[in-house]
Amino acid sequence: MPYRRLPNTDTARIRAMKMAYTKGKELPPFKLAYTAKTFVKLQAFLPSFENIYQLQRQSMANQASSNKEYQEVVKKAKTYINHFLRVMNMAVQRGDFRQDTPDFFGLINGKVSLPHISTEKEIINWGSRIMEGEAKRIRAGRTPVTNPTIAVVRVHFENFMDAWQYQKTLSKRTADYSCQMAEMRKEADQIIVDIWNEVEETFSDLPEISKRIKAEAYGLVYVFRRGELEKIEAPRSGMPLI
Repeated sequence: MPYRRLPNTDTARIRAMKMAYTKGKELPPFKLAYTAKTFVKLQAFLPSFENIYQLQRQSMANQASSNKEYQEVVKKAKTYINHFLRVMNMAVQRGDFRQDTPDFFGLINGKVSLPHISTEKEIINWGSRIMEGEAKRIRAGRTPVTNPTIAVVRVHFENFMDAWQYQKTLSKRTADYSCQMAEMRKEADQIIVDIWNEVEETFSDLPEISKRIKAEAYGLVYVFRRGELEKIEAPRSGMPLI
């Protein structure tokens, strides 16, 4: 005998509930194969579930769409911060800048190598350091670092910070919708189980093939085991509905 398979994706859940809901709208309560009480639950729940599902998908699409541009902004920020520190360090090695110059940026000249900046956290940390450090140097009357200047670095760093905050917002929004979906799936699954149980109970006195065909119209999904489909197709094709 075939067994019924409950939906295991949100798309399948929505499809199953929509089929049952369509029947509920088409038929009067006394002809509906599941209870009016369950229909009321379905009618109240389905729009909310669909809405959160669409919002989650849209949020994920927005996050994926903006990620390519975001990665370019990240790359630029890393490049300019790294270049600024290298230029500063080479100027110290040539004797163009004083030996204490790295101290302004939290580095110890001759003892600590330049940092390898790759993560977002490191960009924020070192970007902030060189903004503050260069400002202190200029206030102290030191020669500014050039090629790149701190003004150019600041532009790319601030672009990164804006994009980083936006990505965080998108990520949080997606996570929030995902959490809501996780909670709503429990209720969706329970409603679907209730509908399917009630539908099968309503058609329980019918012959197996007729019961299954009528139940499928309400969204129930039956899976045939190996070898069963060939046996069932022949009689089903000529079987009148009861």
